[in-house]
Amino acid sequence: MKERAFFTLGLTGGIGSGKSTVAGMLAARGAGVIDADAISRQSTAAGGAAIAPIAQAFGARIIGADGALDRAAMRELIYRDGQARARLEAIMHPLVYAEMARQTAAARQAGYRLLALDIPLLAEGPARWRGQLDRIVVVDCPPETQIARVMARGGLAREDVARIIAAQATPAQRRAVADHVIDNGPQVTLAALAAQVDRLIGGLPGS
Repeated sequence: MKERAFFTLGLTGGIGSGKSTVAGMLAARGAGVIDADAISRQSTAAGGAAIAPIAQAFGARIIGADGALDRAAMRELIYRDGQARARLEAIMHPLVYAEMARQTAAARQAGYRLLALDIPLLAEGPARWRGQLDRIVVVDCPPETQIARVMARGGLAREDVARIIAAQATPAQRRAVADHVIDNGPQVTLAALAAQVDRLIGGLPGS
């Protein structure tokens, strides 16, 4: 990757789309990667910054015996209570945004020229991010492919995956905010996916 001014990609896609695989390919090509999901998981791990306010908002029952957020219990609560998601997001989003800003500043300081912000819910709130991103990249695949991939990873039943997909932005909504779409459908090999990542990088200003 040639020298360029600092350039920020917003990387998004539904569960099972292969977004994390694309993020890994970008990292292998010299990009810095900031993972919003990883920050969220750290915040809800035992001793994480979100644990106390979550327990206060939802009760101690939502915290597991290990001191971390009981994700299964939280999912069920969100499905039952239409306001629970908004209450959780009001706790989580400021924490995640602040840590992403800190990591972005650190990436600049470390000398990265290309930074990918891996943001699963970018399409759900594009206005929040548009001013901070030079380009939005969507990793796309059919819903049935998403379900098959997530089930293959284990831990979630088909109906659970389908409910998660239904709660996320639709493929059309993601494409509407995309500057660039990477196809990761069932027929796309890793080599073909990598070629798309190379074309993406090659098409950036200063490449």
